[in-house]
Amino acid sequence: MPSKLTLVRQVAFPSQSAVATAFKSVNLADAFSIRLPADASVNPDVSARFIFSEQPSWIGALTKVRDAIVAGFGLKTAKHLATLSSDAAANRISIFKVYGTSETEIVLGENDKHLDFRVSILCTPGSPPNTDNQLTLSTVVHCHNRLGRAYLSVIAPFHRRVVKASLRRAANVGWPKVSA
Repeated sequence: MPSKLTLVRQVAFPSQSAVATAFKSVNLADAFSIRLPADASVNPDVSARFIFSEQPSWIGALTKVRDAIVAGFGLKTAKHLATLSSDAAANRISIFKVYGTSETEIVLGENDKHLDFRVSILCTPGSPPNTDNQLTLSTVVHCHNRLGRAYLSVIAPFHRRVVKASLRRAANVGWPKVSA
């Protein structure tokens, strides 16, 4: 049974998130939240880098299968996006382009011919003060065409499992600590 610090919950989409208004219309919008220990960093950039570097190995295998399938449709692959991340001038975290940052949130994503998506890592203080902080990972997707809608219908169930597993894995490994 998960502890209070590894329990990932699906939550209402946070209205204060920048991705809440990223697109005029959305085909998917979801949000998952996890409690952060009191000594964990609430820097969204640090949290995003940590989450995407500590993913379970099965996610990498699933990504390779996805890449093999979508390459035939001319869609961007994770392998291609990873090459963009190796450019020192690129403003990217893992395979994702950084679209915006604030003190409490980082917005990542990508645009492609079939759909555009944004991912938010939002860190909010506990209420009341001196209680556990929250990290909420939200995703919004806007499809451009039938290919995008078909792709999303196949990928959405995997997406939810990947998000939950990624957050759980980060909690089990141990969140980055607050810098002294």
